[in-house]
Amino acid sequence: MDQKDTEYFRKLLNSMLEEAKQKGDSTIQDMTVNNEIFADPADRATAESDRSFTLRIRDRELHLIKKIQAALQRIDEGTYGVCEECGEDISISRLKARPVTRLCIKCKENQEMNEKHRRI
Repeated sequence: MDQKDTEYFRKLLNSMLEEAKQKGDSTIQDMTVNNEIFADPADRATAESDRSFTLRIRDRELHLIKKIQAALQRIDEGTYGVCEECGEDISISRLKARPVTRLCIKCKENQEMNEKHRRI
């Protein structure tokens, strides 16, 4: 991967990181503002369900933030765009589709096949 591509992905990942952090902050603000008291148990159950859903979204955002930070670290180390499984270069088109990926498409397909066989 050349320097131009590396800088493109660094900017893209930093943008993704900032967006994920902003979403996380707004999620926390939404949850702290919504401290209502419900007379109807059904309304309370709905509110708790919504809160649980929001927490799951927040957890996914935190997971994505960790992946983005790891990808940025790989850029700093010079290993970004190299498959962690086989050591081959990951295609630019795959990195554009999934900038946080650590595996080339072939190794990812193999991983998914192995996971599928373990579930059967």
